[in-house]
Amino acid sequence: MVEADHPRLSITRQCELVSISLSSYYGPAKGDPAENLELMRLIDGQFLETPWYGSRQMTRHLRRHGHQVNRKRVRRLMVRMGLQAVYQRPKTTVPHPEHKIWPYLLRDLTIDRPDQVWCSDLVDFANHKLFDGHQGQR
Repeated sequence: MVEADHPRLSITRQCELVSISLSSYYGPAKGDPAENLELMRLIDGQFLETPWYGSRQMTRHLRRHGHQVNRKRVRRLMVRMGLQAVYQRPKTTVPHPEHKIWPYLLRDLTIDRPDQVWCSDLVDFANHKLFDGHQGQR
């Protein structure tokens, strides 16, 4: 394909003609080291048992089992494998126990004509419950 001692064409020109980069010619791609493959196997196995482990907890787990790894390496391997920890959603709203819970009057109502509902909640927009053609009067 590319001849190192071609009399007329330089290596750069030959690489251009066969559409490969010079870095591909001079340095073939290296595969993952066996250690990384072993770490990826261990991370995958542990992630199946504990999907809430992020890169920090996974690093601690691997260190407890005798592997010398840092968090950046574990994070890079987890990203390469497409693993992302399952986190609990934050509890941002806690209602006061003495507050009254008002009934939702539009729950079983099908809105199918203009001027049927004049006030609504934002949840109705997200659920596409409101009539699409109704723009309101101005």
